[in-house]
Amino acid sequence: MIEVNNLVKKYGSHVAVDHLSFNIEKGKIYGFLGPNGAGKSTTMNMITGYISATEGSVLINGHDIFEEPEEAKKSIGYLPELPPLYMDMTPREYLDFAAHLKGIARRKRNKMVEEVIELTKIEDVADRLIRNLSKGYRQRVGLAQAVLGYPEILILDEPTVGLDPTQIIEIRDLIKKLSKHHTVILSSHILSEVQAICDQVLIIAHGKLVALDTPDNLEKHVSGSNTLELTVKAQDYKVKSILNKIPEVRKVETHVSTDEGCTDVLVTTKMEEDIREKLFCEFANANCPILSMTTSNMSLEDVFLKVTEGKNTDRRTYDKSAVPMHLRKESK
Repeated sequence: MIEVNNLVKKYGSHVAVDHLSFNIEKGKIYGFLGPNGAGKSTTMNMITGYISATEGSVLINGHDIFEEPEEAKKSIGYLPELPPLYMDMTPREYLDFAAHLKGIARRKRNKMVEEVIELTKIEDVADRLIRNLSKGYRQRVGLAQAVLGYPEILILDEPTVGLDPTQIIEIRDLIKKLSKHHTVILSSHILSEVQAICDQVLIIAHGKLVALDTPDNLEKHVSGSNTLELTVKAQDYKVKSILNKIPEVRKVETHVSTDEGCTDVLVTTKMEEDIREKLFCEFANANCPILSMTTSNMSLEDVFLKVTEGKNTDRRTYDKSAVPMHLRKESK
């Protein structure tokens, strides 16, 4: 759907985006993360053709956004962080105006405007002035504008910023619904939001790509290990003696459980090892029942901090294409 190749954006001597390359596949929700000043909004503005690039190319369905802007933009719906709304219009008037700008044929325009009004649930305010709407409804109007024309790709820059918890949940649900028919790129500072709704996560720092994978894979592979939390009906010393016989176990931490006669244990293995079945069999053979077993990986917040910390961003990149996936050091 989108191919970003060696993209660079300079403002004088400042490099906002530094030779950025990645591909966006059809039918997924992508979370686009990075610290403030990392180049997220600049990248999104270049992908949509809103600003030019210093170097590199962006292909939208095979069309270069800088060489064939009209063809490329037909596939994109864009919601900037501050929706470009006209406060003296009603949502219905604004959407009709936006549909005209998008070149939607007059015979289709009214029907499509009504469809996106219903989709984004703004029927109750469709004929009120936008200046009198709440932040949440204005966000919905901006999203309705992005959906007009039913573009294959939706690019949403901080779609839930400034909303209350109820409004955030409503916008999240709407984005999930839209993802059934659109590829979505979502920029957000709310990492729990990205983890909840995104299939893939891109993280950039200092204008460079430092991670691209699923949230679960990022958590596993950045930590370099798997962690299991167990509650075993056995004493501490017996739990340790059983685990010491299993070669895949790298580290064991035990604590007295709140359940009488039980031990809580944290077992760390290598990233590629899945020893759950082996653990079950070993403890069962020793007549030590496992009362609970859960996996525990790094949080997305921990991953974000690890891959964007200043000392690493210029030389460490999470490489999705490697087999097995790992963090690789790149030469400067």
